[in-house]
Amino acid sequence: MRKFIIPLGLIVVLASSCVSKKKYAELEQQYKDTHGNLQKTTLQKEELEAKFAKIEKRVENYNQKINSLKNVNSGLKQENDIKLDMVGNTAVISNKTRERMRETLAKVDAADLAEAKTLKDSLNLAISYNLKNKMNTSDLNNSDDINIDIDQTVVMISVSDKLLFNTASYRVKKGAYSLVEKLANVINSEPSMDVMIEGHTDSRTINNASVQDNWDLSVIRSTSLVRELIKNGVDAKRIIASGRGEFFPISDNDNKDGRAKNRRSEIILSPKLDELYNLIKE
Repeated sequence: MRKFIIPLGLIVVLASSCVSKKKYAELEQQYKDTHGNLQKTTLQKEELEAKFAKIEKRVENYNQKINSLKNVNSGLKQENDIKLDMVGNTAVISNKTRERMRETLAKVDAADLAEAKTLKDSLNLAISYNLKNKMNTSDLNNSDDINIDIDQTVVMISVSDKLLFNTASYRVKKGAYSLVEKLANVINSEPSMDVMIEGHTDSRTINNASVQDNWDLSVIRSTSLVRELIKNGVDAKRIIASGRGEFFPISDNDNKDGRAKNRRSEIILSPKLDELYNLIKE
């Protein structure tokens, strides 16, 4: 048998060549896997970036809405600071009005304050206090024939007709001009209040060339007083003239003194609703 002797160097070369191809194949596969993973990761990264961009956009929109709501809330707060409204028969007052009311009520007599059980009571008490301090009625208090009553949000000034009119007459007498001027000053001291002038008579009937009955007399006297008040600077748009005849007596019509009390003119000042909160100010 012929023996073949393979050189050792050749064996080494052949062995080395086989190992390199195997490693190459492994490396090539690793490269392919890595490249595939890289592409996959790149796609995932792009998807995440797209999702993140959407999230950023949503966050931006939410921030814009939040800022918008803040502006609306700020506007509502400013509006509430100056607003007075009514819900049904319940007063809804602003923050500033509430603060003014607390400041005013701190000056009110404790006994009167104890009688205020509700928000409406407190509001009326604060307004009444400020009206009494603001409206100068001292010049009108010198006569027993003038009565001034400030009840909650309404000011009532009752003047005996003997100070304003002659018997059975509806013209304001000249001697009453100074009194009318004082009444006008009181009315003009609080321009946020509307004014109603009510004429009242006693129960005795009247019928002459000028007036037919007590309705006529009470209305015409009221209108005459309104004209004199306008001459003294009271805004005609604020005044309402009315007559009650003999149907709202404050005393007995069976005697002279009672009838004299019933013959009167009442000046009623009541606040305009849209300016009511101003009456809480000092």
